[in-house]
Amino acid sequence: MTALRLTLLVSLLPLPALSQDLMRSFEMPSHRALINQSVSAELTAFETDGCSGGLSTSWRWVAKQFPQVGELYEEHPPWEYCCVTHDQAYHNAGDAVTADASYDARLAADDALHACVVEHGDRYAKDYADRYDMTPEQIRTVHAITADAMYGAVRFGGGPCSGLPWRWGFGYPGCSVLR
Repeated sequence: MTALRLTLLVSLLPLPALSQDLMRSFEMPSHRALINQSVSAELTAFETDGCSGGLSTSWRWVAKQFPQVGELYEEHPPWEYCCVTHDQAYHNAGDAVTADASYDARLAADDALHACVVEHGDRYAKDYADRYDMTPEQIRTVHAITADAMYGAVRFGGGPCSGLPWRWGFGYPGCSVLR
């Protein structure tokens, strides 16, 4: 029975690599289109909405509508600086000049966003635990869950040439894989 379990475990090991290869293959036409179209395009001035997808906007709205919520939980996501750094990389497609470099830079930016939110939770776990009447471990868990959700959202919805305002390379005019 132990040998069977070990065999099953070992057979599952390549799945993350296979999944990453599949995602890379799926995304590469968009990265090629972005790089080809950005060569002659002018980069717009950097702008950010904080945490995209409505996260910062919704947070501010709730804080404004319910001032006691804003006082307790702040008027913007406390890790919003992580999103701004992430937006800076997304704006200029990580300064990539090849499609492969563009894919790698996007993955690195998304990994950095995840790590930043987790690190924020680690750094402020004690302070937030006291403030919100929670344990430091609960604070870390909430940040880890939030980081996982944000990572999933940016990996799913942040690809180049999607037409979305928070897409990879949003500082360049919209691109299309159909050109």
